[in-house]
Amino acid sequence: MAAPTLLLVRHGQSEWNAAGRMQGQTPGIPLTELGHQQAAAAAAELAALTRDGAGPGALVSSDLLRAVQTAEHCAAATGLAFATTPELREQGYGVLEGRPSRELWDVVDWTDVHWSAEGGESLAQLHARVSAYLTALRADPPADVVALVTHGDTIRAVQAVAAGLGPDAMPAVTPHNGTVTRLVLT
Repeated sequence: MAAPTLLLVRHGQSEWNAAGRMQGQTPGIPLTELGHQQAAAAAAELAALTRDGAGPGALVSSDLLRAVQTAEHCAAATGLAFATTPELREQGYGVLEGRPSRELWDVVDWTDVHWSAEGGESLAQLHARVSAYLTALRADPPADVVALVTHGDTIRAVQAVAAGLGPDAMPAVTPHNGTVTRLVLT
């Protein structure tokens, strides 16, 4: 089987997105009402692709609640069951999780890909985790088209790895909540 096409689904807005709090890998953060609407819209997009013959044959989600709730919408719309994996989690921000994001501009060294907060994960570590996951996915894809329900920084890491770029060249723009980004692995 050839390397799969990925449909990267960013989870819908969570309560902490709405509050402007750093989420990272904090478990148990649910979607807001808007987040459920965004997840349903992403699910409808996947369902439309499925009707057109270009939809996912497999659905895999981060195991964090906001992604799982989004994946539930996607599963209902496509008829696919989904698996979860910690490999698709957001970048861990350790002791900074739960703090207002605006406070972090003076704390985080955004220019150093090896910097991490205490108990957190650097961009280089996120990139390596995503790279290992994509290597395994390329080796044994569950379908020709795979939908991955995940997080903003994780999507940026997937895009960099797929393009052969290192953690220092991850895209600067994070896809909006509830969007679907198509990416062909090579």
